[in-house]
Amino acid sequence: MTAPTLDAFLVSHKGEGDGLHAAVCETVRQLVLAARKIHSTINHGTLGVSFAGLNGRSNADGDYQRNLDVHANEVFLEAMRHAPVALYGSEESHSPILLDGEAALALAIDPLDGSSNIDTNVSIGTIFSILPVIGDAARTPEATFLQPGSTQIAAGFFIYGPQLAFVFTRGSGTHIFVYSTRLGTFVQAHESRSIPRKTQEFAINASNYRHWDEAVRLYIDDCLKGSEGPRGKEFNMRWIASLVAESYRILIRGGVFLYPGDARKGYARGRLRLVYEANPIAMLVEQAGGAATDTVDRILDLTPTDLHQRVPLVFGAAKEVEQIGRYHTEPSMIGERAPLFGHRSLFRV
Repeated sequence: MTAPTLDAFLVSHKGEGDGLHAAVCETVRQLVLAARKIHSTINHGTLGVSFAGLNGRSNADGDYQRNLDVHANEVFLEAMRHAPVALYGSEESHSPILLDGEAALALAIDPLDGSSNIDTNVSIGTIFSILPVIGDAARTPEATFLQPGSTQIAAGFFIYGPQLAFVFTRGSGTHIFVYSTRLGTFVQAHESRSIPRKTQEFAINASNYRHWDEAVRLYIDDCLKGSEGPRGKEFNMRWIASLVAESYRILIRGGVFLYPGDARKGYARGRLRLVYEANPIAMLVEQAGGAATDTVDRILDLTPTDLHQRVPLVFGAAKEVEQIGRYHTEPSMIGERAPLFGHRSLFRV
């Protein structure tokens, strides 16, 4: 049986049959065209000075922009001018951009996730969230992006890796499509992915160990003790520094990802952006049977206060995410804290 193309998939999932579904489908089609352009640019091998280099400017969060960051933002913004999208909220723009005040949808987007990896040939990508417009898009554009993630209509990401892949949810499972150069379109590779509830693999930047709060340290300590420790099993550790790559790996083979807040300046409230990074990833993960929190509270229940608000993020295997939450809320109730396991961590000095 031939796997369906993305377009066939969109047509077959008609939702409630109103005009909103048609608008989402057309928006996705425009996003796909833009992603193919970005992928083509990357494949041309011109990422040296022209795209990997810094352009001397910073984005809305104060991070230095690489030339490919700017290029990707311009490509996606232009694509959305041809979609039924009222507002475009991007990591690269300080404020939402009004495109069509009469349209029903808004797009929140990180046009190029993992851009620090451009010159090392590690997978990078694009993350997006599709939201319903609230109120008057022209008069109060910011309000639309300050909805809890639970109101998202759709979410997804593209990953520019060995394969050009597209991960997407419309609220009925998380589906993965891979671009076929032979067919010239995306073909479904995985239908309704399911993340195993348990895992023996975690992803975290261990170089920040000394900056974490005690709950995160204790959790990692217990994982590192392996089968001889309180968890009673061996763990593998991964870290790619590309959210799309980490997310794709977890969707394909399971695991848990942690990017907690820490004691460094500017990191107390986390580093990833709630609206256009954490929310879409959380929706994709939950639709695959996983969980996503800010270490304690469900990501999709949080109400943003700013388009560029940062948040700690933990996602992946539901049981492991729950366990991480217990390290923060019920440390005295966790058997792992018995004196037998109180020796110093491999990371402690």
